[in-house]
Amino acid sequence: MRHRIIVLGAGYTGAFAAGRLARRLRREDVAITLVNAEPDFVERVRMHQLAAGQDLKSRPFSGMFAGTGVELRLAKVTGVDVDRKTVAVAGADGAEELGYDTLVYALGSGWNAQGVPGTAEHAFEIAGRPGALRLRERLARLDAGQAVVVVGGGLTGLEAATEIAETRPDLDVALAARGGLGDWLSSKGREHLRKVVGGLGITVYEHAAVTGVEADRVATADGRAIPAAVTVWTAGFAVHPIAKATALEVTGTGQIMVDGTMRSVSHPDVYAVGDAAMVMGPGDKPLRMSCASGVPTAWQAVDAIAARLTGGKLPNVPIRYFNQCISLGRKEGLIQYVTADDRAVRSALTGRLAAVYKELVCKGAAWGVANPTFGLPMRRRRVTRERVAAGSAVAASA
Repeated sequence: MRHRIIVLGAGYTGAFAAGRLARRLRREDVAITLVNAEPDFVERVRMHQLAAGQDLKSRPFSGMFAGTGVELRLAKVTGVDVDRKTVAVAGADGAEELGYDTLVYALGSGWNAQGVPGTAEHAFEIAGRPGALRLRERLARLDAGQAVVVVGGGLTGLEAATEIAETRPDLDVALAARGGLGDWLSSKGREHLRKVVGGLGITVYEHAAVTGVEADRVATADGRAIPAAVTVWTAGFAVHPIAKATALEVTGTGQIMVDGTMRSVSHPDVYAVGDAAMVMGPGDKPLRMSCASGVPTAWQAVDAIAARLTGGKLPNVPIRYFNQCISLGRKEGLIQYVTADDRAVRSALTGRLAAVYKELVCKGAAWGVANPTFGLPMRRRRVTRERVAAGSAVAASA
């Protein structure tokens, strides 16, 4: 019996992991199943574009994984039993249970309402395609002059506000940020950001902590009421709740505790990647939830799984940051260069060249998911007999 590997979630990290595993291990030795609720790959870093009315390229998994040996199971994950080594899913054929020998948990994150009253009822989110499509439909129905307030001054908020303002210059777009506008950027980065935001006519409310969301306004801690026909909530992400409901060791926010190879510290047959994992980076600081963090963790996990199954050498590649890439509409961008632990340095790339740079990064991320060995030849290695036997024994007892 082959060693059963199940990958949960097919975002950047999960799809990358499944594809790279298939190219690292022999099909005769492993059965790789990728569980995802949608049949095609979603470019999460482009959800602000989708919400603003742009059409994105379709990337079906059927084509992406054709000939690789990866089995795509279209289903929603409803539970994980890490002691019995099973995953509960619900698909078109109903509920079923899948057994695994190795699990790669890549369910990622969604929007985080932060417990602010009215957010869940009245705000829109762009953490995934369903939310982005709902916002797209709502924006299309807005009349000229109506107000759109984007809550959150991080990368997602900046991209959403500028994209909407550029696409719909007839709307009154505002951005509410808890801190100063781009206060983590270099002076050059902040100056360019203010120039672009001002040029797009976006009203910025700085140091404005939002304390409530209503159907037609948002309230701030300093007593302001900001008119809003539409509120877009981008104030952080929350991890998928399933991990917290398992016996896995997790943080208070539900991220899975892992070692340097992305292996669960409590259950060695489970690996967590991307937003689902609590990974310590340079300076002993947790990696932020992002595509820039996620793909390297998937790479590390896959190569560790392959090494352990084939008797190879474990990877030991430090995960670090190089830059923060921010699109400011289709014509402007900002590339803020950073230290290994994600602190801004003086250098920044701005303007049209930065927009082209960011577009290439987005295209490269999608290409990397479909080409997880980055176009380089890679020999599929044989799983050691002991590992196959171990997997068979577990399956027999299940």
